[in-house]
Amino acid sequence: MNESAVTSHIVDWMKAYALQARAKGFVVGVSGGIDSAVTSALAARTGLTVHLLEMPIYQPESHVNRAWKHMDDLAEQHQNVYKRRVDLSPVYEAHVKALDLDDSDSQFLALANTRARLRMATLYAEAQNHGLLVAGTGNKVEDFGVGFYTKYGDGGVDLSPIADLLKTEVYALGTHLGVSKSILKARPTDGLWSDDRSDEDQLGATYPELEWAMLFAETIGWDPSTPYEADGRFLAGRGLTVRQGEVFKIYAQHHRANRHKMLPIPVCVVPKNLK
Repeated sequence: MNESAVTSHIVDWMKAYALQARAKGFVVGVSGGIDSAVTSALAARTGLTVHLLEMPIYQPESHVNRAWKHMDDLAEQHQNVYKRRVDLSPVYEAHVKALDLDDSDSQFLALANTRARLRMATLYAEAQNHGLLVAGTGNKVEDFGVGFYTKYGDGGVDLSPIADLLKTEVYALGTHLGVSKSILKARPTDGLWSDDRSDEDQLGATYPELEWAMLFAETIGWDPSTPYEADGRFLAGRGLTVRQGEVFKIYAQHHRANRHKMLPIPVCVVPKNLK
């Protein structure tokens, strides 16, 4: 990948989109991870107004420190960058109390996704107050491969600058953009859990493995509408290692389960003769 050319292309695209939308710039939620670091660094290079928000909900101190180191660096390098903290921990606590969810296994995932949706609402409030666009931080394998994001949470954005880049490409761009080593070396995490579990802990495979599976699925013309039970027969005779077979099944399971996030919301069309 030509990192310099890709940087220029994305920056120009972001600036053109904002100007077309008559927006003053962008707001980016900064988590201390590689995706938000790269997205915010690209936004800063547009020269338009950029608001960086750190929105902790009982975040580990290491996440907070990485986020602020990155925001401080960008604000020092670019006069168009503004930074601030919006502590959502008390808001989250009040919301959880009001919800009074059932004490079940599904409760934990519901509350994790609630964190992402509170952050989305905060970003849009900031954006509307200042005439900005919400810049998404999702990459290609998360957004279109395994659907590893929260619907109407971190998936609720105005534009997706890095959604055509694989995770490994995001890391390469981060190195080119001068993202700090602490972020480049940190284990990827969605920041939605109190135990600091990584993305790979949740997904069951590394990002390079999932990228391989995504490319393999595209190459062989895998149809996600086929039943899960057919995957074993579909993979037979393709010369895969045991681990490759496992990874593909992991990829297929996540893709099928989250495909509804990637497709347009279905609309029930009522025949004219019934109206």
